[in-house]
Amino acid sequence: MTSDNQRVPVAGSERAALPGSRVIASANPDEVIQVTMRLRPRTPLNAADLLRKGAQPAPERRHLTHEEYEQRHGANPDDVAKIEDFAHQHHLAIAETDLGRRTLILSGTVSAFNKAFEVDLKECEHEGRRYRGRVGAVHIPSELNGIVTGVFGLDNRPQAKPHFRRRTTQSGIAAHASSVSYTPIQVAQAYNFPSGLDGSGQTIALIELGGGYRGRDLSSYFKKLGIKQPKITAVSVDGGHNKAIGDPNGADGEVVLDIEVAGAVAPASKIVVYFAPNTDAGFLDAITKAVHDTKNKSSVVSISWGGPEESFTQQSLTAYDEAFQAAAALGVTVCAAAGDNGSTDGVTDGKQHVDFPASDPFVLACGGTSLRITGKTAVENVWNEQPQGGATGGGISDIFALPDYQKNAEIPPSANDHKVRRGVPDVSGDADPQT
Repeated sequence: MTSDNQRVPVAGSERAALPGSRVIASANPDEVIQVTMRLRPRTPLNAADLLRKGAQPAPERRHLTHEEYEQRHGANPDDVAKIEDFAHQHHLAIAETDLGRRTLILSGTVSAFNKAFEVDLKECEHEGRRYRGRVGAVHIPSELNGIVTGVFGLDNRPQAKPHFRRRTTQSGIAAHASSVSYTPIQVAQAYNFPSGLDGSGQTIALIELGGGYRGRDLSSYFKKLGIKQPKITAVSVDGGHNKAIGDPNGADGEVVLDIEVAGAVAPASKIVVYFAPNTDAGFLDAITKAVHDTKNKSSVVSISWGGPEESFTQQSLTAYDEAFQAAAALGVTVCAAAGDNGSTDGVTDGKQHVDFPASDPFVLACGGTSLRITGKTAVENVWNEQPQGGATGGGISDIFALPDYQKNAEIPPSANDHKVRRGVPDVSGDADPQT
């Protein structure tokens, strides 16, 4: 039986108010919300060993099955029992338990969560959008210290932005496609994609934090390309759903772009779209769902959403990093866009910033180029059309150390503190909306 006599903060859970935000009132005490708790593993993964294995030729790599991973590195049922006891003491229900994901999702009222975690949830507003916010740390009973590694979802501020740009004219008005715009098939040919491979037997997981797709739009697109439409499945995470409103300038544009490009290059693959709320908890839960999905068994997880590293709490950076380590152990490749706001990642503090999760060393960070195809010749330059047209993200992480696989890559020192750490991106491809 846990006790509330002694409380300790969850390491790295401190939140600050969003700059320019304002508190409107206390959050509705009777609102029912869900909160994700991450638990320690039975045995931690060895990050250095995973990076070494990643450098081995593919046929030599040994990956864990989902069952092996859960038995070795999943949550301990005894720890789960302690969290269940804590939840019941505070009138919280267990909505979901997943040992492999080391995840428990609790459900209850704002009032109950305020007391359970010693927080003071507020209704806040930032740039015209309202959200439930908190400042300071999340607290747990001392008996759970070390068992609980993260608490997510108390604060539901928007966590990430979609990384895509619409083509613009000189006046800044969205333009229609012209001969300079290439189909994914043309881009694949320019990059010498193997013509004999079509994605058969593979599952591509797409993480989406808003928007949706319409079946008729996708059918029309693939029909026009003259290729068979891949099988597309939507998975709901934390109440997120396929909610297309038909606005290509919003999240719908990101969702449809992701499906169309992946499906055109790998039409025989299975595409599974994980829809989650654009919150810290939603983003994390979508990633862990995709990585540990024993039904769909992802081969690749593709993420086109992100934000500056400093917009994530330390507990988040740790939890996401552990999720990507799990992907590496299971043989799942994770790709993430490096951003479309240049080397500042849209931050206006005068420093250089890289985008997360692309900056994580267990993620293949994907930057952007401007591609021109003339006959059989393809010419590329870095995508840099700032300030109106966007530019590829990239630079040096402020968080992650230089991984072994980059030690001979001549990574330059950070412009911020002149230290050499994880460099972004790893690979680049056509991302300029003008091409």
